[in-house]
Amino acid sequence: MTDALFDTAQKSTVTAFKPGFRMLVGDSTFHDREEARKWRQLTYICMENQGTRAPESIGFPTRPCPGGIMANHRFPTCWDGKNLDSPNHQDHVAYPESGTFESGGPCPSTHPVRLPQILLETMWDTRAFNDPADFADGKQPFVWATGDTTGYSSHADYMFGWKDDSLQKAMDGHTYVSAPMLKTQSISQQNKCKVPDMVGEDIDSWLTNLPGANPVV
Repeated sequence: MTDALFDTAQKSTVTAFKPGFRMLVGDSTFHDREEARKWRQLTYICMENQGTRAPESIGFPTRPCPGGIMANHRFPTCWDGKNLDSPNHQDHVAYPESGTFESGGPCPSTHPVRLPQILLETMWDTRAFNDPADFADGKQPFVWATGDTTGYSSHADYMFGWKDDSLQKAMDGHTYVSAPMLKTQSISQQNKCKVPDMVGEDIDSWLTNLPGANPVV
């Protein structure tokens, strides 16, 4: 997107990511609210139904969610214009100086180049685990694989993979939802792409321990 999803005009100018660009948002070691404030656009939504998009919280919801839980990852949208990466995969990008990408917030002088927004919405079907007793006294029953029970350790990675200048063409087109200047494929075609299991991890049954024997904290 070059502008907020609700803006059908999509008039703003953004610079597409370059080959080799990568970034990381969030921190898997964070476990308290003050730490998580650094990533003010990593949130959760306690869904009433599939259309729920508000309100948002930066920690796990503390009540049963009738429609499941959505995890949102909004990546930084300002770039220093020089580095494709940085040692911590974060310092070369930044959020707007004020406001947000959606509100047209300005980029800081240290990161003046405006990038497209990447927004990941991951829906978790937690409806089978909505026993009110598990949410007593502000608690909740869910835990990330890192052992985090707060939700503040939410994080995501991005690696650029668009072919040639196709992403820049799409951004320069200022279209909404569709991208007629690009070659597209159906969902059924997309789903034919298979990646072989390189780890051999059981993901279809109950775990006796968290991955890596991580403690629950």
